[in-house]
Amino acid sequence: MGEDFVLKLPELNYAALAPMLILLAAACVGVLVEAFVPRVARNAVQLVLGLLALVGSLVAVVLRAPHVTDANAQTAERAISIDQAGLFLQGAILVLAIVSLLLFGERTQEFGGPFVAQAAITVGSDLDRQQAAKESGATEVYPLALFAVGGMMLFVTANDLLVMFVALEVFSLPLYLLCALARRKRLLSQEAALKYFLLGAYASAFFLFGLALVYGFAGAVDFRAIHASVNNSPNNVILLIAGLAMLSIGLLFKAAAAPFHVWTPDVYQGAPTAVTAFMAACTKVAAFGALARVLYVGFDGLGWQFTPVLGVVAVLTMLVGAILAVTQTDLKRLLAYSSIANAGYLLVGLLGGGKEGLGSMLFYLVAYGFLVIAAFGMLTLVRDADGEATHLSRWAGLGKRSPLFAGVFSFLLLAFAGIPLTSGFVAKFAVFGAGIAGNQTWLVLFGVLSSIILAFPYIRVVVLMWLNEPGETTPSVSIPGALTSTALMIGVLVTLVLGVWPSPLLDLTTNVSNFIR
Repeated sequence: MGEDFVLKLPELNYAALAPMLILLAAACVGVLVEAFVPRVARNAVQLVLGLLALVGSLVAVVLRAPHVTDANAQTAERAISIDQAGLFLQGAILVLAIVSLLLFGERTQEFGGPFVAQAAITVGSDLDRQQAAKESGATEVYPLALFAVGGMMLFVTANDLLVMFVALEVFSLPLYLLCALARRKRLLSQEAALKYFLLGAYASAFFLFGLALVYGFAGAVDFRAIHASVNNSPNNVILLIAGLAMLSIGLLFKAAAAPFHVWTPDVYQGAPTAVTAFMAACTKVAAFGALARVLYVGFDGLGWQFTPVLGVVAVLTMLVGAILAVTQTDLKRLLAYSSIANAGYLLVGLLGGGKEGLGSMLFYLVAYGFLVIAAFGMLTLVRDADGEATHLSRWAGLGKRSPLFAGVFSFLLLAFAGIPLTSGFVAKFAVFGAGIAGNQTWLVLFGVLSSIILAFPYIRVVVLMWLNEPGETTPSVSIPGALTSTALMIGVLVTLVLGVWPSPLLDLTTNVSNFIR
């Protein structure tokens, strides 16, 4: 009792943590920029700061990759695992975030850009209409996005359930705020943010309850101890299974898998389109990266028990996403249900297991991320006096008014449908092949069926643009600004290149698809 109490801090490998530290530090600097930089220069300063931080973090990831070994992958008392798979996931999040941030920074399509100038104003009031028409958009979105990306990077490398929960909240809270900041359709945007926040809070609660049950079984929350206790603990295995089920609910919510998908269409429709693109690409990488780490690092001894259940979730996700996409009349909601169906395809690769299954999932995440950012970027260009025109009826005959725009968007839709010579075809072929190799042929059959169903709404949009006559309400296509043009060019080129020459990325994803506990 007389001994001095000494607080022992965990030893940290700062070289391994450098990518996350760069982002979080830049986000804090961004907060100071909001306080001290004049409003007129704030957008340019924040955009440059955000891009420099993301590029610097990506360089740190690339420099770290050759030096990762089993011995030096873990840091912070094994609470974080910076292994090859984790570095690839971090790199994918950063690259997709860089492209997304270009859409955040666009301010030429309408005055002030896509974000509201002041969020704390009554929707529909005179002051609200005045600021929507005259004031430049908010720049707080940049540090919020950096905080979210930093949380995602920690999420995919967490080797401890408690750290994973902290990371989940770090990247979720900024997203809730970003969803409410649309310049146009403010009420819809705020409603989307509230739905996302409330359902996200429930999902986080499930994750936390699952963490508590797993701790009750294993006496620890790190994946190495959980893995060791699966076959050796004398405690009731029901605690472990119930804990894994609740953890999976929290993760599948972020992945937009059915039946935890109900937030997705409303949030994708109501959020600013740049934020929707960011969420659709980066959040999906974070969710599936964390899900793979939980299942194949901590709970791999329960594979025979979670595989059938997740298989049913995958089938439900693919069918719900494909069937409900057919009924949509709004393009943002159509792409939202498409995102749900694609979560099911990713689950097929995940459940295929082995290096091929996990590698195909990683490839799919990258291919889909660039594709969906380009698709949402295209939606920002079709506008009328009220902002973006996303109802299908407004797109009739658009190919005759703007053949280049319609041609590019048709290519992206065909990539979503899985037409050969696009990244969508290669990605689906990879996950379905991994599913067959992993004895999940029944999942592949449902995947092929849902792909056939899902092709219909994509083809319907193509036919609507090219074979219908433009009407009086057909909106015009805005000339994209430099930032939007760059984002679109990157997305389209990656979609084409990965469809024609996918082997380098496929080989890379297969080689790095091993998690270290």
